[in-house]
Amino acid sequence: MKIFLTAVLILTAIITFGQKQLHIYGGKDHDVYLGCLNCDNYNTNSIWNSYGTYGSSYNSKSIWNSYGNYGSEYSSTSPFNSYASDPPVIVDKDGGFYGYFTINEYKDKRADFKLALTIYKFYDLIREDVAKWYEKIFK
Repeated sequence: MKIFLTAVLILTAIITFGQKQLHIYGGKDHDVYLGCLNCDNYNTNSIWNSYGTYGSSYNSKSIWNSYGNYGSEYSSTSPFNSYASDPPVIVDKDGGFYGYFTINEYKDKRADFKLALTIYKFYDLIREDVAKWYEKIFK
């Protein structure tokens, strides 16, 4: 049993630490940090940490705040506005660009990897229970 548990922990660490952390930046100049897209739900910068700045549905810098600049369906800087003129970008710590984070299917250079597509499709449900969706997506 100990060997099995150790193997599971090692595999989890490899998967978690083997992938690049992706970060969201918003605002007209993409100079506002909006959190880590694929960090675990205990990370203080994670959009999946419902008690953290970027995972709270009440924080002004959270994409899950439906009344905020970065989560509203009406804001020009929100990923969830189909016509946003300045949607957030997704980058890694080295500045590698992974695309614009937007539900607008016609936006050039739109992020279209699996996690982004899942968020686009279910964002209105995710914001209701970030923790539950973290489990669905990552576990």
